[in-house]
Amino acid sequence: MYIAKYDPFREIRSLQDEVNRVFSTAFPVVSGRDENINAGWFPKVDIWENKESLVLEAELPGMNRDDFELSFENNVLTLKGERKFEKRDEGDNYHRVERAYGSFARSFTLPSTVTVDGVKAEFTNGVLHVVLPKREETKARKIEVVGGEAQPKTIEAKTAGA
Repeated sequence: MYIAKYDPFREIRSLQDEVNRVFSTAFPVVSGRDENINAGWFPKVDIWENKESLVLEAELPGMNRDDFELSFENNVLTLKGERKFEKRDEGDNYHRVERAYGSFARSFTLPSTVTVDGVKAEFTNGVLHVVLPKREETKARKIEVVGGEAQPKTIEAKTAGA
């Protein structure tokens, strides 16, 4: 009589192997192999807002002001450019290049509450800082409420996005 050991996780491992195979052939960059490290890059971006404006900060390390451009059209802010790989010397023999190089384009759909009028952009120490002011009609205002009390009471109104 033959006794086989039961492996309760065999089918789960088989399913995981199949999923890994599908994704490694469909999306080779996701596979995590070293040769795909420099397949492309996108600058890291932080976006936040305060009462007066919407702010975007993008990391563009090792780049100069002439290496990228910033545009705003139909409420879409687009940052595009290229970080070029420059070989230092013809005698240099690189063993590993892990920093990403190449062209990039990032687009951000912005709410209709911001305006391009008065936008400020500053590039310092590899960080692009863009301030897009909010439209006056969308900024929060205080509304004075009078009523049953002896003294008027002020209530702060907030916009839908705030």
